[in-house]
Amino acid sequence: MKITVLLHLTLLLVRTSSIEDSSVEKLTDISGGSRQHLNSVQHGECSYTFILPEPEENRTGSWPEEHDGKYEGNSVQKESPQGKQCHLNQRIQHLELAMENYTHWIQKIEVFVKDFLTKDTTHLRNSALHNGMTAMLDLGTKLFSQSTQHIRRLTDIETQVFNQTSRLEIKSLENSLSSNKLENKLLWQTSEINQLWDKTSTLEQHMHNMEARHHAELGWMKGEHTELQRLLASQKSSIQTLELNLEEVITNNSALYREQLQMHSIINDLFKLCSKNKVSPNVFKQMDDQIKYRDCAELFRAGFNRSGIYTIYISTQDMHKVYCNMESAGGGWTIIQSRTDGTLDFHRTWKEYKMGFGSLTGEHWLGNELVYQLTNQRQYTLRLELTDWDGNLAFSQYDKFYLGSEKQNYRLFLKSFSGTAGRQSSLVINGADFSTKDMDNDNCICKCALMLTGGWWFDACGPSNLNGMYYTSEQNSGKLDGIKWHYFKGPNYSLRATTMMIRPFNF
Repeated sequence: MKITVLLHLTLLLVRTSSIEDSSVEKLTDISGGSRQHLNSVQHGECSYTFILPEPEENRTGSWPEEHDGKYEGNSVQKESPQGKQCHLNQRIQHLELAMENYTHWIQKIEVFVKDFLTKDTTHLRNSALHNGMTAMLDLGTKLFSQSTQHIRRLTDIETQVFNQTSRLEIKSLENSLSSNKLENKLLWQTSEINQLWDKTSTLEQHMHNMEARHHAELGWMKGEHTELQRLLASQKSSIQTLELNLEEVITNNSALYREQLQMHSIINDLFKLCSKNKVSPNVFKQMDDQIKYRDCAELFRAGFNRSGIYTIYISTQDMHKVYCNMESAGGGWTIIQSRTDGTLDFHRTWKEYKMGFGSLTGEHWLGNELVYQLTNQRQYTLRLELTDWDGNLAFSQYDKFYLGSEKQNYRLFLKSFSGTAGRQSSLVINGADFSTKDMDNDNCICKCALMLTGGWWFDACGPSNLNGMYYTSEQNSGKLDGIKWHYFKGPNYSLRATTMMIRPFNF
């Protein structure tokens, strides 16, 4: 029906701006043989022009004929004013009738247009709503698609952010662990610094004590020096007298020594003679015991040229057994220390080192007290023989050697170094006190006798220790507490064998 109405309106409606009612000629068309009537309707902002059919009685295309006998065919007669008036009235009536018909048609058309516009408006609204909904759905679909893409992008970004955050957290944890390690290390270093500071403070206190002691000793030595000068002045004359007496004694001792040699030769000859005659040697042994030798050098001079154990006399009643080496470097050596195979433990106490320990025929220490008594009677030479694990033999020799008393901690005094066990002495030349595990007399806070083991003249641990731990050939390298002689084999080499021996100077 919508299509029929549109076709009908297309045939009937012609848009125009307005209708001129003032001219009747514009409403009639005589030339075409038929007449069409126009009417205009205003609806909202649009205006419509309708083409209306003529009334049925006027469809002949001409006005009604007048048979007043004055009009015929194509003849033209000049009408009178009354005829003209009558003709005008007829035409006016005709126009009024046409106007009524037009008005009727216009009313029907208005009703029709109103109905059509109402239906069309509803349809247009529905179509617009439908189109709007469709457009909104399309727009919603597009927005949903875009939202989905954005969500995917946001999800990817969130994943990246999460991964980055995880990496940052892991890195933060690693940094935290590193910080904890650094803090622990800093605390440890702080503790070490505090310990070093405590040790430094202790060393400073020790140094202050030593300085105070040295100042006191210096003052005492100055007093002793003054006293000695006074005694020297007072005893100078006595010394001259003693020198004269000494010359006489030396002359007498030389004679006595010659007599002892002659007697010893006679005893040997008698011993040989008695051995032939089978006389008991105890008689001659008793005779020989009556001669008292002070050390192995006197025994060697007396003709005892075999190494072994002998008896020496520090005084008339103070005798000791010692081992004499009658072969090395001219003979006459009294052995004070021997290391050969590691069978003896040298990590001993102060008393043991004082009195001596071990077997004279094997590893032993003669005793600091006996060595002190020997070396304070006359000047002695110290010789140290050293053997490494390749069989190489070297020695260090000091022409003048003696020990201080126990009150002086058996302090070591040496002069005139020589030998093949290094161009420099591994013993402290200027003197060092003796230390053991229970008597610390070194110049180090670390207690060298406990750290390096054994008893020795350590000073500040020093470059030597012949009484350290005994290590075998496969274990002797890299040992700080072994049998060490620094300037022979280095600070970490433990030697195979050592011997310390003494004999009188200018033997």
